[in-house]
This record gives sequence, structure tokens and C-alpha cells, in this order.
Amino acid sequence: MMRSRVLALALAVGLVPAARALDWPTRPVRIVAPSTPGGAADLFGRLLADKLSQLLHQRFYVDNRAGGGGLIGANIVAHAEPDGYTFVTSSLAYHVIEPAASANPGFDPMRDATHIAYVGGPPNVFIVSPALGVHTLPELIARGRDKALDFVSPGNGTVGHLLVEAFAQKAGMKVQHIPHKGSAQAMLDLLAGNVLFGSMTYSSALGQIRAGKVIPVAVSSKARVAEYPDVPTLAESGYPDLVAITWYALTGPAGVPDEIVRKLNRAVAEVLELPDVRKRLDDDAIEREPMAPEQVTRFFAGEIARWGPIAKRFVKHGD
Repeated sequence: MMRSRVLALALAVGLVPAARALDWPTRPVRIVAPSTPGGAADLFGRLLADKLSQLLHQRFYVDNRAGGGGLIGANIVAHAEPDGYTFVTSSLAYHVIEPAASANPGFDPMRDATHIAYVGGPPNVFIVSPALGVHTLPELIARGRDKALDFVSPGNGTVGHLLVEAFAQKAGMKVQHIPHKGSAQAMLDLLAGNVLFGSMTYSSALGQIRAGKVIPVAVSSKARVAEYPDVPTLAESGYPDLVAITWYALTGPAGVPDEIVRKLNRAVAEVLELPDVRKRLDDDAIEREPMAPEQVTRFFAGEIARWGPIAKRFVKHGD
């Protein structure tokens, strides 16, 4: 009799976490955005928060914690309780580039995290001013081999910055980075003719591309962008390892219960297939790819291995 009671008690105790996970969420859920309102992490976070609130019948809200290149917000979540009520809009910048480049990031993006769902992001585009006199990627390479080219990006350590550095190494070009604080300032410099070459997300450059103010010569997506089918990808141009997306994902602290992880992963996948969400993402050429939590974790590890060494070499804090 005593043995049966002990066994029943053990089973009951073992079922408590699962029961809590099945009921989750029972109170508001915080999504930390390591950017100011209006930044990409904020916009992706609000998109998820709005739709997850409707889908899971509980309030999801965004908490903006900008600063430190995203490390402030990332650290808040890395050191939070893994109870399923604090997550972060993780990204290539906040969870790969900055931790690799920083002497003391404050957290390990693999050890101190539960990577839950991949959301997606836009590719980068190489754009040139008409004043440069080139219209194709081979022409840009030839110009950069002949003479060092200044180029603008949204900032030191951004994908736009590191992608050009990696590309220039492989193509034998000479380049000099002119960092800016955001895509808008970088674009203004291009439009003014102060710098004639730039790299930024396709979505941030699209307006000026459509207006004919800048010329796209290559995109970093896996496939060509539907709106500009004549613009080649870097991969098909001979640089297959330079497929690069300025991606965002959803991450929690290490130790989030598996049942919650899988429930949230399924919910995010459902959100990304909603017709209005699909249209919004397609309009900005945002690539998305369904991934199970294990695949998301492997994806993060692969991005760290790929971009970490580049970040250590080219990201200069204090710029």
C-alpha cells in the first residue's frame, strides 16, 4: 500500500510541469525588443504580440529595452526565469554578431537561451548611386579592384556592413566602411552623392529603388526577388556562402519547459501563415522558413559559426 502511494505521488509530481504547460499562458507574456520603438525588432515583436494575443487568448506585449547593440535586452531575457512569460525578439545582430564582437556580452547565446521559433527577415541588397556609372555586380567588382570604394551601411556590425566586408575579401575588392546610425541616414548619404555604394536591407532600400534613385546590383537572398527578377543573387554570382538574411526569431531563457516551447513554436508558425501576415512579409521580401525548435537551435549554432569570426575581425566598438 505504501509503495502504491509513493508511486502515485511521484506520478502526480511529475505531471505538474506538463499540466502547467498545457494551461500556459495564464497571465500576460512579455516579448522584449532590444530596440527603440519602430526598430525592426520592435516591429517583429509587435506583429507577433498582436497575433499571439488573439491566437492564445492571453495578452502578449512588447517591452522595448534598447542599448548596447541589443545586448541589454538580450541579457534581460537570458537571465530571466524560464517560466514561459519572458521572451526576446532575437536576431543575427543581438544573438550572433554582438556577442561575438563584444569582450563581455554578459550571456552565451547558446548556453543561456532556448531558441523557439524562426520568424524570418529581409535579404540585403547592394545598391549604387547612378553617379558611380555601374549597373551590374561584375562592374562593381571591377571598380573596387581598381580603386578603393567607400560604402555605407546602417551601422557598425550590421549585416549590411559585414556582408560587404566578406564579399570584398572573396572578390578581391578594396572597400572602406562608412557607418551610419540607421538605414535612413545611410540612404541620405547615397542620395546626396557623398558615397556611391551601399548595403542595407531590401525592405529599407525598396522605396528609393522603385523611384530610380539607386540601382540594385545584387541581393543576398537564396532566390531572386520577385519584383526585380533581373537582379541576381550573390549566390548565383559565384558566392554561394553569402546567402544572408537579416533574420529575427523568438528566444527565451535556458530551461523553458519543452511543452511551452512546442506550443509557442506551433503558434508562431500559425501566425506566419495568416493571410494578412503573409502579405505584409511578402511585400517586404521577408523570407520565412518553418522550423521545429531543434532546427532553430541548429540554425543559431550555424550562424554563430559562420558570422562569429567575421564579427570579431571587422566590428569595431566605439565607432
